Amino acid sequence: MSLSEKLFAYHKKHRVISHIIFWIVLLLVQISSSSYFNADQAPFKNNLIGDGTNLLAQIPAAYFLAYFIVPRFFLKQKYAAAFIYFIIGSYLICLLSRLEVIFIEEPIYGKARNPNETITEIITDVSKLAYVYFFRIFSVAFVFTFIKLLKDQLTIQQHTLSLEKGKVETELKMLKAQLNPHFLFNTLNNIYSLSLNHSPVTSAAIGRLAEILDYILYQCNSIYVPVSGEVALLNNYIDLEKLRYDERLTVNFINSLEKDIQIAPLILLSLVENAFKHGAANETGSPVINIELTARENYFNFVVSNTFTPMIPKQKANSIGLVNLRHQLELIYPGKHNLLIEQDELFFKVNLNINPE
Repeated sequence: MSLSEKLFAYHKKHRVISHIIFWIVLLLVQISSSSYFNADQAPFKNNLIGDGTNLLAQIPAAYFLAYFIVPRFFLKQKYAAAFIYFIIGSYLICLLSRLEVIFIEEPIYGKARNPNETITEIITDVSKLAYVYFFRIFSVAFVFTFIKLLKDQLTIQQHTLSLEKGKVETELKMLKAQLNPHFLFNTLNNIYSLSLNHSPVTSAAIGRLAEILDYILYQCNSIYVPVSGEVALLNNYIDLEKLRYDERLTVNFINSLEKDIQIAPLILLSLVENAFKHGAANETGSPVINIELTARENYFNFVVSNTFTPMIPKQKANSIGLVNLRHQLELIYPGKHNLLIEQDELFFKVNLNINPE
């Protein structure tokens, strides 16, 4: 989180205190500036009084501009009304500041009021109000309004990001909902086939399925999970699938896990499942599935390849599983991944590169 975001977060949590701090800091800055430039002409007491009474005009001017003119008229493109109200309001604020100087500030200094300056002259002396008071008062109001607009823009951006994050999480849940029933259906069919044959490995298959379900249901509900958990999931899945086949199936799983980085859950499983579905289930000879995983700092590569029978229609790069995978990758790793699919007469290969940062 940047410094500006921390400041805006503090302001959101402590709104009144942050406003008070802003005006206190501004007063101290103005007093310091006045003391520096007027050190030989006015004592510190006079600078304190002058800047303090000046602040009393700057505060209403800032809130008048930031919370009335801009949101109610300017942002709603009511420019004529904004101009009229701004002229009237700024005139009244400058006039009140002038009266404050004459009847409060100058008497405190011990300065006598000019008897020739009547109330009518004070009210009608627009040029003095503009050149002496307007710029001094509203320069702060413009800065205050600019800061408020930045804060509002950041709030809008955070709200938009929150909505987008919620949308991403919802879509990911939908993608998982499409994946999990498909996986369960295939696995339960496998176990059912084993049970019909009274296979002694049926209980082991149920145990591995329980581990897989525990991981899917309770350990991968966030956007990112440790890659070590995905490796364990793949090992369980491979062992479970190998129970269906005899020695004719060869599965080579090589993983180089140098760093347990965070990745999106279940995307690797969908690729491996796709390889078994099209490589082992449809292969009548000696199917081979090769899986290679490499995980390092800011680098992740996953390659799955499988053989298939030439007489069987080739695998499709736009199958439902791969379409879902592409969508999931676009949601989580926009511009930070590359999914390459290669196919010839004997092999179907998927190469996934991710820059997890």
